[in-house]
Parts: sequence; structure tokens; C-alpha cells
Amino acid sequence: MPESYTEPLGQSNVFLDFQETLSRAAKVDRPILLIGERGTGKELAAAKLHYLSQRWRGPLVALNCAALAPALLESELFGHEEGAFTGAHQRRTGRFEAATEGTLFLDEIAQIPTEVQEKILRVVEYGSFERVGSSRPVQVDARIIGATNADLPALARQGRFKLDLLDRLSFDVLFVPPLRRRAEDIPLLANHFAARMAHELGWEALPRFSRRALAQMERYPWPGNVRELRNVVERAVYRSDTATVDELVFDPFVSPFGTGASDASEAPVPAPVPALRARAPELPDRSPEGPDRSLEEAVRELEIRMIRESLAEARYNQRQAARALGLTYHQFRGRWRKYQDELAAEDD
Repeated sequence: MPESYTEPLGQSNVFLDFQETLSRAAKVDRPILLIGERGTGKELAAAKLHYLSQRWRGPLVALNCAALAPALLESELFGHEEGAFTGAHQRRTGRFEAATEGTLFLDEIAQIPTEVQEKILRVVEYGSFERVGSSRPVQVDARIIGATNADLPALARQGRFKLDLLDRLSFDVLFVPPLRRRAEDIPLLANHFAARMAHELGWEALPRFSRRALAQMERYPWPGNVRELRNVVERAVYRSDTATVDELVFDPFVSPFGTGASDASEAPVPAPVPALRARAPELPDRSPEGPDRSLEEAVRELEIRMIRESLAEARYNQRQAARALGLTYHQFRGRWRKYQDELAAEDD
């Protein structure tokens, strides 16, 4: 296998069963469809199908079908002749020709327009096609692997995906397992991504995750799967001040200043340190004649007092104070900046 190939990582039964399925399917020289959510590693699965197949000496050519306009997609797949359209100054071979005797991986295959599907169907059935602007047939021998997270049978019923092409491509359909179904692999993957980031940063010591951070990762549903896990881990490592990674940011779009309702979208935070939450704050007495301040002012006073008390009890360790209040470190820092003038005045 080439140096650029990356072996998928995992040790859970779900992961190992899928890898065994890939190994079996690789040996059969037929089209394969990979179905999986975003970030599950469909491209890695396609690469394994290629390099374990009899075509491993041939090229593995990949194309993201959602990245090109329909007119450009046809030219990219099948090539074009000189003068076929404005800007076609010379003949250009397409991805099918480049993949001959190898594998053509079509990612986001559900995005291919129906007119291009017609030409792909002809390639699958007869092994030939015409370049754009030519009537001369070109013979190719490429195995097609398609990938998508869409419901292809539903698209076929709606007339958006050719049923004949679906029949030809679905010799077998393999479902890539989402990360939430392979929770046992999360610590292994997290440590792998953390080590890579530490190497990139030039660290000598390998980072490790606190129990709190590992518990958060195991509870989180990972809608973005392995790709999201990598982003969360690498972000946490580079932001960490020590070799022990404790703070995870699952949603980088949550404002640290606590504006709007975005705070509620952050990942669950574990239970606060009991010693720092043992005493509930005393609420201000209400006047029998009605409140002597607005709700906004009362909330502001309460937040300032709770921040001041949690800082004092945590000996001014802001991370511990944040946990005591049930906040992430970045949420705590946002509130601290909001009230820093009042907090500084009270400390003087």
C-alpha cells in the first residue's frame, strides 16, 4: 500500500465486523455502494476496498460529485476534445480514463445529475463512452465505488436517480457505522488525534485526557462522527496549558460572552465539584410592597455574587470556579469579562 494510505483505527466489535466485510467485498470485482453519515470515513473505506482488491496496482481516482456544476462534472468524468466548448484549448482525459485498470471512487454520488447518470450507466454496462465533443468510443476498465449519505432508493422513486444505474451499482451496499455505535473506539481515536496534534505543536510529552473529558466524549452523540471528534480533540490539545486535557469545546460557535440562547447548545457539562456547591447562594429579600429593582438588575447582582463566591472558594482558580457554577471555562470567562469592573471594585 502507498505511504499516503491511512489504516482506519478501531477495536470495537462493530468496527472489526465492518472491516471484515470490507475485506470480503474487496476481493469481488463488482461495483460497491458505501452508505454512511458525514465524517464516518467513507473515503477510507473506499481506499481499503481498492488496496485489498486485485486492482491494487492500478490507480485509485477520487471525485467529489457535489463539488462541480453539472456541465463541468461531465467533462471531469469523461474528458473532452479540443474545441468541445469555450475554453477547451486541447484534449483532456477524464477521471474514468485515469482510473482504467483501477478504481474510480465517486463521493456524493447522489448529487450526480440525471443526464450524467445516463453516460455512467453506459460505462457500467458496456465499458465505453465518448468524450465531450467526440463521437469516437473510448474503452475503459474501472471498478466504481460510490458513496453517499442519501437514501438512493427514495431518490430513485422520486425520479432523481436512475433506477437502472442504482441496480448496476448496488452489487453490494455497505453501511459505514457511525461513531456513536462504536463508543469503545472513542478513547483510542482521541489519543491518536491528540498525539498527532502534540507532534505538530512540537510537544515532547504526549497529552492525556482527564476522566471528566473522557466522560464527556463518551456521552456526546457525535453527529459529525470521526471528523468531528478529530476537530474537538485537536482544538482541546492546542488550547490546553498542560499535558492533561480537561476542557473540551464541542461547538466552537458558542459565544464566550453568553449572548443569546446559544449557550444551551453546548455539550453537557458534568456535575460540579460538590465542595464548591455545598452552600446555595442567599437570594435577596423581597419587599412586601414589590420589588425594589428590575429583574435584570437582580440577576446581575446574583451572578456577580455567585462568581465572586465561587472564585474565593476555589482560591481564584477560574477553571474550578467554572465547574462549581456548572459552566464551561469559556462561558465563565465570558461572564467574568462582563462583570470584571464590578468584581475588581469589590476586591479593592
